[in-house]
Amino acid sequence: MDYNHRLRRESRRLKLDFDNLKSGGFIKQTQENLFTVRLRCPGGKITSAQLRKAADIAEKYGRGEVHTSFRQSIEVPYVHYQHFDVLTDELKEIGWSVASCGPRIRVPTACAGCTWNPNGLMDTQAMCQEVDKRYFGTASGHHKFKISFSGCPLDCARTREMDLGFQGIIEPQVDENLCNACNLCVINCDDKALTMVNDLPVMDKNKCNYCGDCIKVCPIDAMVPARKGWLVRVGGKHGKHPYYAYEIVQFATDEQCHALIGKTILWYQANAVGRERIGLTIERLGLSKFLDEVVKPLGLEAMVTSGERKRFWTAGNLYN
Repeated sequence: MDYNHRLRRESRRLKLDFDNLKSGGFIKQTQENLFTVRLRCPGGKITSAQLRKAADIAEKYGRGEVHTSFRQSIEVPYVHYQHFDVLTDELKEIGWSVASCGPRIRVPTACAGCTWNPNGLMDTQAMCQEVDKRYFGTASGHHKFKISFSGCPLDCARTREMDLGFQGIIEPQVDENLCNACNLCVINCDDKALTMVNDLPVMDKNKCNYCGDCIKVCPIDAMVPARKGWLVRVGGKHGKHPYYAYEIVQFATDEQCHALIGKTILWYQANAVGRERIGLTIERLGLSKFLDEVVKPLGLEAMVTSGERKRFWTAGNLYN
């Protein structure tokens, strides 16, 4: 008997709705009647009390082990469905809950950002926590919807592969009155975006990735931030058929990002067909429609006007 047939028979016998359970963070395992319980950990940050509770739950209702998922969640495997109610009640005692799966807004992920990472340019953890409060568990109507935050162009949170991704960027600017032409900014620019002209560093914006390394290395603070904010990406996905996202906005503020998230979710709910991810919806309808109906009404200047992006998977042609 194949696995899917056994699941259908089991669901009828137990009168369990596996789709609803999965949407609520209870994921059916291969083992009969056992589930993996995914816990809600926005940004991968949990308290010591939550960590102790996860261990306690694993020992009482599982097999004394947990799994740290690739999306920063703690999961407790081998939990019998009869323990769901008491388990969720125990989580509530410390203000914790089960995560979401299925066609919903997933728990957002984030790197440490500027909270304690010296590379961080933006406060990813604060944004992640706020987005989780506003949108966690919202039904997308079609498919999963993933949001992530990276504090700098290292992009540890893989914003290129998310339905919506936000990456911290900073634009450098030289204070001509302070610069002593030491050339350190030019030497330390990995992207060769700076050259010395008349004893002053000149930036090529087509090469700069707005990492801010030139600002950090300047010994006399002559290289200063002109502006900083979020690079916004939409329509990415990883998995079996991964896609790079469209880069649509530069230097967005925190509040502009919140507005963009809300409007993007509504647009996706209204325009997607079946189980499309938003990237495929944009590809089908055209990027200009998304920009005209989501980005521009918010007063944001779109980076792109065409539907071109670097697709990093196509059948028989990897990373083209």
